[in-house]
Amino acid sequence: MLSDVSNVLVLAPHTDDGEFGCGATIAKLSEEGRKIHYVAFSDCRESLPEGWAPDTLVKEVTAATQILGVLPAGLTVHSFPVRHFMRDRQDILEHLVKLQNELNPDLVFLPSLNDLHQDHQTIAIEGVRAFKRTTLLAYEIPWNNLSFQNQLFVHVEEKHVQTKVEALACYKSQARKPYATEESIRAQLRMRGVQVGTRYAEVFEVVRAVVR
Repeated sequence: MLSDVSNVLVLAPHTDDGEFGCGATIAKLSEEGRKIHYVAFSDCRESLPEGWAPDTLVKEVTAATQILGVLPAGLTVHSFPVRHFMRDRQDILEHLVKLQNELNPDLVFLPSLNDLHQDHQTIAIEGVRAFKRTTLLAYEIPWNNLSFQNQLFVHVEEKHVQTKVEALACYKSQARKPYATEESIRAQLRMRGVQVGTRYAEVFEVVRAVVR
């Protein structure tokens, strides 16, 4: 399914969601020469721990995505307030439609429609609406997914896993979170790999598959 993909769009409700959900796959696709666009819809300044500069997460996502192979011109960070995406969903949809018209991606990564976080739900629902003629793969965020269908597994190698770990290590402001440790990141990838007979894998829900 991914062999014909050349133009990839990653939709991240918040900075770091894309790295957690599909960081190793982004690294693999970038290594193969695919063009990657990464759009984060919130710089999450409201959620920063006390004492961190307001632009901290913009700097962190810039460093992280560059490690994954996203060129600076391929990164966009919006400033929609955290936990208010439902209120702003029409503006978000208009941004998504603009992305469809400007980028015309072959593949879009987005949160699961079963993600419990209200911001993630908004990006998932409006993403499906904006990219209804495009292949859509929903990435796994285990701590938010009430349920998740293991429909498409992407084999990734140690180098891709290490790249994901290094990218997420850029988020110094988020290091206190238990799922941000290298142990947790590797455990998830290892578990998914075991399920399909390889060492590491990332798993996705197939929201829509378009074969050309």
